[in-house]
Amino acid sequence: MPDLILIRHGQSLWNAANKFTGWVDVPLSERGRAEAMIASKKLRDYRVDVCFTSMLFRAMETAVVCLTECSEICGGKTPIFQHGDDDPNWHGWDHYDGEPAQELPIFTTPQLDERYYGKLQGLDKQETVEKFGAAQVQIWRRSFSERPPGGESLEDTMHRAMPFFRDRILAQLKAGDNVLVAAHGNSLRSIIMDLEQLTSEEVPLLELATGVPIVYRMNTNGTVLQKVILN
Repeated sequence: MPDLILIRHGQSLWNAANKFTGWVDVPLSERGRAEAMIASKKLRDYRVDVCFTSMLFRAMETAVVCLTECSEICGGKTPIFQHGDDDPNWHGWDHYDGEPAQELPIFTTPQLDERYYGKLQGLDKQETVEKFGAAQVQIWRRSFSERPPGGESLEDTMHRAMPFFRDRILAQLKAGDNVLVAAHGNSLRSIIMDLEQLTSEEVPLLELATGVPIVYRMNTNGTVLQKVILN
């Protein structure tokens, strides 16, 4: 039975500074890199065949550390980021057809990016509470359909993340591949909402710790058989 491993990126520098991050491309903090290394050790008894991440560096960095800190996870394969012809910014210098038996592909997509926080991005969370009130900030952060000023709701995030999950990630699982997804609190909430059939009232209450793997044992029909949190 294939495994789906979900991991929220390790602590970023702005997580540590208590700032709204969203699409701002902030790297991991020292603690965040340590969380990713610990996650890799917790996953040493699992095997990954393919990895998906967002386009944001903190997710990609977490994926790479998870896959390389304990080489057993890759089964001796080399993780390689895949750049297709549909990427207008890729320079195409690799000229390499690949050796699938020796490589573990990592695919990046903006559809797994964090929720866009609009005008809140870069603001201190406590100062935002003091300015707008705790109740309003809680609605912006945790309601299902309420958007922060100029930003996305969790529902908006779900509408872009879930088609990719069903078309690409679920297809790999149905083919029998073990999949690692390194992404963000809100894009992962969207996936978990679908996997666990959570309601729009339940999913905002779901808290995902940074750097903690969640493993879903699946069948090849895409149904969850077992869930394990490796905390």
